[in-house]
Amino acid sequence: RQSDLARNERAMLIIAGLGNPGKQYAGNRHNIGFMAVDAIPRRHSFSPWSKKFKAEIAEGEIGGEKVLLIKPQTYMNLSGESVGEAIRFYKLQPADLVAIYDELDLLPGKARIKVGGGHGGHNGIKSLDAHCGKDYRRLRLGIGHPGAKALVTNHVLGDFAKADHAWLDPLHDELA
Repeated sequence: RQSDLARNERAMLIIAGLGNPGKQYAGNRHNIGFMAVDAIPRRHSFSPWSKKFKAEIAEGEIGGEKVLLIKPQTYMNLSGESVGEAIRFYKLQPADLVAIYDELDLLPGKARIKVGGGHGGHNGIKSLDAHCGKDYRRLRLGIGHPGAKALVTNHVLGDFAKADHAWLDPLHDELA
């Protein structure tokens, strides 16, 4: 009952997809968060993308709730600067935020959501924690681990293979 009241009183939900700006990063595994928020306007009615809060934003509604989609353009490691600015502008709380990002320790195509937790070495999440607090929803999307720590950077900043779209596209459709 109390959560229903809180949800009805919430001014807006922010869904932040994390990634790096620029065409050279568009297909990277690290940009799965950007890809996920790009899928939402394909299924729901949203404004065209515009620029605000050092980000690309789109406004719309999902299930009667006002939603702001945000893709920080500050690069992954500074994502919190952009998202924090939006949260403060709209006078929102960490509970009004859903962050979508890549997770090495989940199998490709798997998704996990939880409130709060650690950053697990993810610099985008470290930045969000610093600028937004820690009690927001974290939607981790699995990109798989390459097997050796030395291969992680190239894996994360590498593009999804064509074969990955067999699970990636349905995942984004379901998330939307």
